[in-house]
Formats: sequence, C-alpha cells, structure tokens
Amino acid sequence: MPQPFPPVAPYAHGLLDVGDGQRIYWETSGNPEGKAALCVHGGPGSGGRRGSRAMFDPEVFRIVLFDQRGCGESLPHASDPSVGLEHNTTDHLIADMERLRVHLGIERWLLHGGSWGSTLILAYAERHPERVSAIVIVGVTTTRPEETEWLYRGVGRLLPGPWERFRDALPEAERDGDPVAAYNRLVNSPDETVRRRAAREWCAWEDAVIAHEALGHPGQYSDKSDDALMAFVRICAHYFAHDAWLDDGQLLREAHRLAGIPGVLIHGRLDLGSPLQTAWELARAWPDAELKVIDDSGHTGSPAMRDAALEAIARFGA
Repeated sequence: MPQPFPPVAPYAHGLLDVGDGQRIYWETSGNPEGKAALCVHGGPGSGGRRGSRAMFDPEVFRIVLFDQRGCGESLPHASDPSVGLEHNTTDHLIADMERLRVHLGIERWLLHGGSWGSTLILAYAERHPERVSAIVIVGVTTTRPEETEWLYRGVGRLLPGPWERFRDALPEAERDGDPVAAYNRLVNSPDETVRRRAAREWCAWEDAVIAHEALGHPGQYSDKSDDALMAFVRICAHYFAHDAWLDDGQLLREAHRLAGIPGVLIHGRLDLGSPLQTAWELARAWPDAELKVIDDSGHTGSPAMRDAALEAIARFGA
C-alpha cells in the first residue's frame, strides 16, 4: 500500500498582500519544476496543516500550502475581536487563490483538500476551470443550507445529549432559532468571557459529531490553542451564517463547468456530520469524477481513506 512521504521543509515562503489589509501566508516545497499542487484547508478557519505535504511525492510535485484569511499564519488574525471579517468571504478566498497562483507563476494546478476545503475547491474550479489540472477531495461538502442545518441541528437526533448542551449554551431566547446565527453573535460579543465560552461549546459540539471515529482524529476541534480555536469558530460561524455567500445548490448546478477536469471524490460512509448524499450528488453532476466510498471512515479519515488519497494524487502525478 502507498505510504505518506517523509517530511520536507519548504524551500520558499512568504506573506502575500491580497488587499483589504490582508496578507496570506504561503509556502512551497518539493520540486520547484514539478507539477503544481495546492492544498486547500478546511474549517473554514482551520489553517493549513503542514502535514499535508506528506501526501505528495516531493520529487514529482511542487507543493503549495496557504492559510486562508484570518487564520494560521495569515494576518491579521481573526482571534483578535477587533479584526473585522467583512473582507473574508468565499469570493475573497477565490481571488486570493488566483493571486497566489499568479504570484508563483503557476499555469495550472491540482487542487487537494476536504470538508470546507471541498467547497472552496469547487467554487474556485467552477470560476477558473482553465487553471485546474485535477481535483482530489477527501470529505465532500458544498455548504448548502441543508448541509449546515444538518450539521448544527439535524444530526442532534443521533446525539441528543451533546446537542442539548450545544443548544443550552445559547441565551434562552435564542434556543429555538438558528444556532449558527446565534453563535455567530456570541463569538463577536464585546465580552471576552462570552466569546471564549461560545467558541469552546462550538468545538465541543463538533467533537461530539466525530467522537465515534476511532480510526480518525476524535477530539481534533478542541485540540487547538486558544487563539487558533477562537479564529476557527469566528470564521466558521461567519461563513455558515451567510451560507458561504453561495446560492443554494450553486456548486452542484454549475458542476458542468468542471467538464474535462479529472477528479476523485473520497468520502467516509461513517461521516455523520457530512453524510454521503452530497458526494453522491456531486459525482452524478460531474461525470469526470470518480467517487470512492470508504466504509470504515468518518469525516476525520482512516488509514484506508489516506491510502485512497495517496493513490489518487499519485495517479495525477504520473
């Protein structure tokens, strides 16, 4: 079976000024003359995991990582409550990816990522299909309202105890309304205690949804530094409260724009928070994509899911 590649250090890195007072962190590793590949992280607001480099043969690929606005090593950091998020939207992130591509002198690149990264990959590729050579997604999402409603309310039918805790952390007057919008208000409260408590409760709920994923990474949402956790929740709530500034079903309706781009969609059958249905619908709308369902995996992966991703990426490097 394929194995992750040994750690490699970046040979270049920097902060790219993308306007609006924002600078995004980027780095490149592997072969400077190799096939370009961009790692698109999840969250939104998680920051790019540096271990993503291990998915790529450094002799074959020019591996590009970046931190999306407001998180990771990008500046300013959304953990600071004075940092506004009005210039942090899906359109801004798509434009940032294009600026980074031009800055690095890349003509076309493979896109790899999952979860929220899946949504951003699809939005970028449908906007700029001529700039994408291939796509490998692990954990398919399109951030439709029904997907957000399921993750932050519907799946509570399977997890009634953690769901009640998530709901009851809200002010009583807001418990029957939209929990994402309510948490979005709390994490932007002028009261630091309110902000920090809301961020912790949000991550406790996210961890409850993946708690059964023994082969993956249970507990990963709360396992962050205070600043990283705050930036993650502020950005997540901001995006999901606004449906990622995408029309309902937009990414599936416009999947025809991906025609000619080969893709592999890898999804865990045990993913409670992002059920298989969305991956299934995307595979039907995008004939050049192959869907691989991993029976033992949830949202945070498993060795079988990792192997499937390694095989897909290697195929596009050949």
